[in-house]
Order: sequence, then C-alpha cells, then structure tokens
Amino acid sequence: MGSADQTGSTARKARIEEMRRAQQARERRNRILVITGSVVAVAALVVGGVFVVRSQSDDDSSSTTASDSKASGHWVTGSDGVKTWKGTLGRTHVAKTVTYPMEPPVGGDHDPVWLNCNGNVYTEAVNNMNAVHALEHGAVWVTYTSKAEKADVDALAAKVKKTPYTFMSPDDKQADPIMLSAWGKQRTVTGADDPAVDKFFEEFVQGEQTPEPGASCTGGTMK
Repeated sequence: MGSADQTGSTARKARIEEMRRAQQARERRNRILVITGSVVAVAALVVGGVFVVRSQSDDDSSSTTASDSKASGHWVTGSDGVKTWKGTLGRTHVAKTVTYPMEPPVGGDHDPVWLNCNGNVYTEAVNNMNAVHALEHGAVWVTYTSKAEKADVDALAAKVKKTPYTFMSPDDKQADPIMLSAWGKQRTVTGADDPAVDKFFEEFVQGEQTPEPGASCTGGTMK
C-alpha cells in the first residue's frame, strides 16, 4: 500500500513538473511574441513617420499654389503712373508651378534657374517662374500682347537688345498692350516713344528695388 502511494506521488510530481515546464515554455513564447510585435510596431511607426515627413518636405519644397506663392498684397499707383506692390513677395526657389496674383508677375517664389536677361528678346511666351528670378537679379521685363502695334514692338525690341539686364516677351494674359515690369514695380506705356519707357529703364534696371543687385543675367535658361 505504501509503495503504491509513493509511486502515485512520484508520478504526480512528475506530471506537475512537466506542466510547469510547459507553462514556462508558453510564457517564453508569449514574451518573444510580445517583444517581436512591439519591435514590428515601432518599426512601422518609424517608417510611417519618415514617409509623412518626407512627403511634407517634398510638398513644401516642390509644390506651390496661389495661396502659398508668398506673393500677397495690393498695388499702389504713384503720381508717375508706376505701380508698386505693397505686401509680401517671397523669394523661395520651388520646382512646381506657382500661380501669381498679378500678370505679368513682379515677384514671389520662383524657379531656381533665371531667364537670361542680357538684352534677350523672346518671340514666344516665357515661363513666369524663370522670368521672376530674372527680376530678382534686377532686370526690367517688357511684355506686349497681340494688340500692340508692330512698330512699337520692333522699336522696344531694338532698345532691349542694346540694354543689359532687360528682356522682352509676348504675354497675351496681361491687361494692357504694352507693360514694363521690375521686381515689385509695374506700369503700362502707350508705345515705344512714350517718355515713361526711358524713365522706367533708368530707374529700375539694376535699381534700388533689386533684391540681388549684380547677380548674373546670363547662364540661365532661354525658355
């Protein structure tokens, strides 16, 4: 009888020990699963965070809209007929299209590459973002619509060609047949013989309004 009790006790202890080992094994597996799950979760959060930051960075550096072109304000017209933009004119280099609140634009965020403005006469419309960069360098931009007289266009082209830090192009989106623009400045003229043309050139070609005086007007883009 005593031997049978002892045998049963030994078997029971063995089963308990086996159950304990199985329980410990399950706990180890659970801990491993929890740790592994936590690592995966943290890694996912890190990757997700990097993606969000990168996406926001890409959006900030490469895309703009009318509301974030950093060109906000209004015109104030002087007694001489020259309009001055009163407000913010951003100067950040961006990659995607900027929509400007004026046409032609006189400032704001723009393309990293300037439009060549060493007396260049363009016969087709140019990229406003490159043109704005040229204005930042102190250039004067002559623009005209299809309503401008050919004689005036030819005479203005001849003037531009002999004047460094100027350029000329057609712009059928503008309000008047012939307009002159510089950084933060703009005016309409009646024709090539309007005295306001020479006065605008004298005052604003590399004028005091220039954010980057002396910066190059060559070595940029021709489009």
